[in-house]
Amino acid sequence: MGERELVRYRSWVYDSARWGAVRLRPGDIVISTPPKCGTTWTQMICVLLVHQRPDLGVPLSVLSPWVDMLGTPIGEVVATLEAQPHRRVIKTHTPLDGLPRGQDVTYICVARDPRDTAISMGGHRDNMDIERFGSARAEVATVDGEAGLPLPPAGQPALSERERFWHWVDDVSPPTEAPSSLLRTLRHLEQFWEVRTEPGIVLLHYDDLSADLEGEMRALADRLGIVAPEVCWPELVEAAGFAAMKRQAGALAPTSMGRSFWRDPGQFFRLGTSGQWRELLDGDDLERYRRRVADLVPPDLATWAHGRAGL
Repeated sequence: MGERELVRYRSWVYDSARWGAVRLRPGDIVISTPPKCGTTWTQMICVLLVHQRPDLGVPLSVLSPWVDMLGTPIGEVVATLEAQPHRRVIKTHTPLDGLPRGQDVTYICVARDPRDTAISMGGHRDNMDIERFGSARAEVATVDGEAGLPLPPAGQPALSERERFWHWVDDVSPPTEAPSSLLRTLRHLEQFWEVRTEPGIVLLHYDDLSADLEGEMRALADRLGIVAPEVCWPELVEAAGFAAMKRQAGALAPTSMGRSFWRDPGQFFRLGTSGQWRELLDGDDLERYRRRVADLVPPDLATWAHGRAGL
């Protein structure tokens, strides 16, 4: 496909410029999601469909590397991908305009009610060992020469869950530099929404996966041109369920090529439910939130992004 200038997305966690080292192959599956929207779940589903067995044998992050993350030298990530003889499943939090577009490559985006994304992000940050990640990132910088944006300052006052929610919603940081915010999330989804009918583009929603996991997995297999023997389906669907994934948290929670930065990997799979925001937001909050969403994206995209709960 024709060359185009890629938008660079950077944060203290990741840098999309690392994609410049990756050579895409026909058949690659690139999972491009906003953070906390079902990325790991979708990785697991795709890896299960490709390998057609529930026992993966190695950590998910090794089978499906996260290219952007600054915790491992990009050379190691690329070497891992190049050594994979099978169809590859690659993780990224980079939106579509920051990714190379390969021929016969499938790009999957997953949406989740942003209100749940905000709440999930709060727990995610609490569980991350930022000091350990910072040390690893510094080591990587000596190899790659790229340190990323500054780490969050230590010793910040603790915010309540409600305060964190509105900080996330009202954050006006440029999407190219915000690890996660409502603006960053909706802009990512918008890029996929605008090209949703193009070949090689697949949109999924967290609520649909929750409501009918087997149906969504079968539909995705069809889109990917994957045929799994009927006898395999029960164990594949079971392995992709929340309970099974939580039991294997040590092998499935996101790492940087096997390097973990979680205080408790099990807490990464905390609840896996939708509608957690209902206990936090009252009627005035919801009206304020709706106004914010309306300022950012068109109504059709807003409706899809908020799933079965509606806006």
